[in-house]
Parts: sequence; structure tokens; C-alpha cells
Amino acid sequence: MQQTQQTGLTVRQPAAQDLPALAEIYRKARGIMAANGNPTQWGTTHPALELLRQDIAQGILWVVCAGQRPCGAFALVPGEDPTYAIIEDGAWRSDAPYATIHRLGSDGSSRGVFRAAVDFAAARYLHLRIDTHADNTIMQRLIPRAGFVYCGIIYVEDGTPRLAYERLPG
Repeated sequence: MQQTQQTGLTVRQPAAQDLPALAEIYRKARGIMAANGNPTQWGTTHPALELLRQDIAQGILWVVCAGQRPCGAFALVPGEDPTYAIIEDGAWRSDAPYATIHRLGSDGSSRGVFRAAVDFAAARYLHLRIDTHADNTIMQRLIPRAGFVYCGIIYVEDGTPRLAYERLPG
């Protein structure tokens, strides 16, 4: 478990018994997104429990905790992301190996979940990428504050566009 200095939150890998808490985190995150003008990015079911199970099995899902209580989650995926192969209206700043932060969600009960996730990811990978929906104004404010630079538009598996960002070392 890693505690982040700025937030006091901890980050750990979840176990199968964390699935109900994870489902609740993402349910609340979808509600927050919808209440803030972003009802379509995750709809009413994303990420599905099966995807969370797969992420746990692959060792890429992480849970953010306030004390012992899970309050956020994210996937940290090393290696090339196929949806990042083509970028429009811009360009990536580096072709160096990277990891991507995906499916970052918070139940809204603790401040600093985003910062804890980025600090955790940056301690493991110098080069990071992240994307968000054009309607996700919350993430559009948080991402640049964490040192990411807007690079252009990518398209996710279902063909919808996302604003893509990159954070380089230094």
C-alpha cells in the first residue's frame, strides 16, 4: 500500500472481495458525472463488473482508500494503447514507452482521489497518458493541473472521441 503525501489517501490493489465496494464507487461516479453534464461517457453500466474482474486478474486495477475505506479506483495500464495509435488535431509529444490511466472514478466522499491516482502512477511510470470525454469538465480541470498537456483527439473502441493528454517527466 502506498500513501500519497499530498492527499493522505492510500492506493492498493483490490481483491475479489472488493468488487461490491468498487461497483458502488463507479455507480456514484456515474451519478456525479451525470449531475455535472456528462451522462453519456460511462452511461449507466460502465465499467461493468466483468471488466473490473478482468482488471483485477491482470493486476492493473487500483483502489484509493481513505483509511481502510475504498473511495476511488482506476486502471493503470502499461504499454501501448491501441486507441492512442491515431491522434487527430494534434500530436503526441513523445513516442517513448508509457502507461495510461483509465477508468478513474471517485464516490465523491474524499478529496484528492485524482491526485492520489496520478501520484501513484507517476511514481511507477515517468511517461503517462490519459483521456476524457468532451463533456467531462471535472476531469478537464484536474488533468492539466496534474502536469498533463492536451495533445489532440483520439477515438475509443466504440468510435466516440476523447480529449487526449500526456505527461512527460520533468
